[in-house]
Amino acid sequence: MRKLLLYLIIISTGIVFIGRLFYLQIYNTSFAALSEDNAIKVLYDYPQRGAIYDRNGKLLVTNQPSYDVMVIPRELKPFDTLEFCSILKITKEKLNKQLEKARVYSPRVPSVVIPQLTKDEYAYLQEKMRKFDGFYIQKRSLRDYQIPHSANVLGYIGEVNEALIKKDPYYLSGDLIGIDGVEKQYENQLRGVKGIKRIQKDRFNRDIGPYKNGKYDTLPVNGNDLTITIDSELQEYGQKLMANKRGGIVALEPSTGEILALITAPTYKPELLVGRKRSPNFTKLYYDTIARPLFDRGVKGEYPPGSPFKAVNALIALQEGVVTTTETFGCSGGYYYGKQGQKLGCHYHGGPLSMIPGIAHSCNSYFANVYRRVIEKYDTPQEGIDNWKRHVESFGLGNYLGNDLSTGSKGKVPDSKYYNKIYQYPKYKWYSTATISNAIGQGEVLTTPIQLANMTAAIANRGFYYTPHILKGIDGKPITNDNFINPKRTTIDPQHFEPVIEGMHQVYVQGTAATLRAEGIEICGKTGTAENYTKIDGVRTQLTDHSVFVAFAPKDNPKIALCVFVENGYWGSRYGGRIATLLIEKYIKGTISRTDLEDWVLTHSLEEEYAKPYSGEPFKINQ
Repeated sequence: MRKLLLYLIIISTGIVFIGRLFYLQIYNTSFAALSEDNAIKVLYDYPQRGAIYDRNGKLLVTNQPSYDVMVIPRELKPFDTLEFCSILKITKEKLNKQLEKARVYSPRVPSVVIPQLTKDEYAYLQEKMRKFDGFYIQKRSLRDYQIPHSANVLGYIGEVNEALIKKDPYYLSGDLIGIDGVEKQYENQLRGVKGIKRIQKDRFNRDIGPYKNGKYDTLPVNGNDLTITIDSELQEYGQKLMANKRGGIVALEPSTGEILALITAPTYKPELLVGRKRSPNFTKLYYDTIARPLFDRGVKGEYPPGSPFKAVNALIALQEGVVTTTETFGCSGGYYYGKQGQKLGCHYHGGPLSMIPGIAHSCNSYFANVYRRVIEKYDTPQEGIDNWKRHVESFGLGNYLGNDLSTGSKGKVPDSKYYNKIYQYPKYKWYSTATISNAIGQGEVLTTPIQLANMTAAIANRGFYYTPHILKGIDGKPITNDNFINPKRTTIDPQHFEPVIEGMHQVYVQGTAATLRAEGIEICGKTGTAENYTKIDGVRTQLTDHSVFVAFAPKDNPKIALCVFVENGYWGSRYGGRIATLLIEKYIKGTISRTDLEDWVLTHSLEEEYAKPYSGEPFKINQ
């Protein structure tokens, strides 16, 4: 037994040694192991980053050459630091700081000393590189933007940080990575694969040729070209219309969920975040906490939805069977409720209204009645509100949509737990009237423009939507992501959508947007005025209301659904409605016939409004 144990120990030890030798000599050819070998110098050949095209094949982003000054600390020899600094136009202190950073990172692995030289700087330095042992010039690519817009969509690239280098061994100090937008979301597809050259060195640290005759060298693999869903012309036009305004616009193709336009205002030109000027420009943009040009309002801005939300409440009421399309409710300038006679203000609409004119004229009184019936159908308001929330969330509201954008906010749809906490239930009871503002899209509901655009697409599709997405194809091949090609259905039966859609159509025929019609296009829309509050010196203060507008067109077989949200834009049809009509006409017709609307939007600014500490405008009801 002892002899057998001895044999087992000897055999096991032999297997371990053989396995380790096999791993070190044959299997392990990792970048890290070879780069730490003193006798081998590793050089990287960086690939071209993939180009980005719009849905119509227009080139949006390509590459331009860039040159980095690299250093391998252990190969440094004494050199004229003053001459070196003079050539690169940097201070000696900065050079020493960069060299020390490189030594800490790794004495054997190359590090960037000065990134992104211009062609002229590169040409001048290249002639003198023989005087500076340990330094060399690494060619890379920087982004070259072919358009002056869509910075929030495309994103930008910048140097990797130390945390990412530790997390992902692919990246080395000085490497570039997508930081925002499409560049970030599809980094793995865009970046390609670095090529590697290994140079054998002798004992005097001189290059003597390729390591093992280049057996382990690899060529770079360029990144994939991406086609995104954005229509560049529509995007640029929308950005033009939003000049001197703040807000977000999102336009979708209802039949696919493809994002046609994703606009935030104010914004910046993408070229500002390219090259050595990126850092100071980013700092300026980042610290502009008033205009917030880096904040993508289209996907991150959370606002009360206002009257567009009434369309969802109408659909829920029909699904729950608590109202018919012909039943009417009176309107006398407001809806009165509660023991103290509280009032939800409304325009006087000349008598009782049924659902279609109720939507067309945006009657608060009508929807207050409808909402109460939805909640009070159940034994308790808690049951009613939770059932209502279930319907609302089926339109993609109150949660992340599952899109492929690099950022976003989830919004909020309140439930019974929320109200129980607010009203200290069961100590105090609360009823449907405590949440009556939800009837008109005020209350505690918060949405983002992309959620409202998606909600509108679901209505246009008569009960389903496709997850909004920005990627259309990779290297000319369409995407096959199940999340984007399989429809999501709402809790509302298809037959209930027609009267609501007709009500939205009547908004343009005889309702709150009747003056905004575009000839030859049947547009269905909904105006909205979202109340706007903030705290000034600790006091809740009402500012000028936001202008909201949702629409889709044509009425049948819709091609576009959108949401326009203009901060402090007064009321729905003033800014939001005009801009929505123009974008729809631009997309469907390719030309603008409503030049009167266009001239008005282009010549009106809200900069003075934004400069006010608060708005002294009178209260504006939800219209």
